[in-house]
Amino acid sequence: MLQRLKFNSRIWFLLGFLGCVFLLSMGAYFQFVGGLDPCPLCISQRIAILLTGLVFLSAAVHNPGQTGVTVYAILGAVTALCGAAISTRHIWIQHLPADKVPECGPGLEYVLQNFPLFETVKLMLSGTGDCAKTDWTMLGFSMPAWTLLAFLMLATLSLLQIWNRGTNPP
Repeated sequence: MLQRLKFNSRIWFLLGFLGCVFLLSMGAYFQFVGGLDPCPLCISQRIAILLTGLVFLSAAVHNPGQTGVTVYAILGAVTALCGAAISTRHIWIQHLPADKVPECGPGLEYVLQNFPLFETVKLMLSGTGDCAKTDWTMLGFSMPAWTLLAFLMLATLSLLQIWNRGTNPP
């Protein structure tokens, strides 16, 4: 029974990629259907999900040997943990007292057009007052908290592939 559940790393990386596609789809749904505008930290988290998904897709398409799986697993975990760090900062900003919340800055489009790329990235990673708003919760957890959980699960999935020596199911 357990042997049937043990997939090779290619399948697990593909499942991780599909999980990233699902997360990005949910972000698009909340933005375009639900009307929730993403803050700079939300956009940064989406970029981290995209990068993690691209690593997983590359690993699934490449189907490397064990050394390559280890490299992809570490790279996938690093991108997912970078996203987890962004999510953690977002959660922290949401829990700041009202007088400690950073000021709201100009819109992202304005910053992209008028500031150097380094300044834009710095703004996106530091967050603004817009990031302090909690527009959506499920089971008492905000969207960044759920995203943090997803990033930790993706990092775990990625690192587990180092020890996964599964074969294709019969």
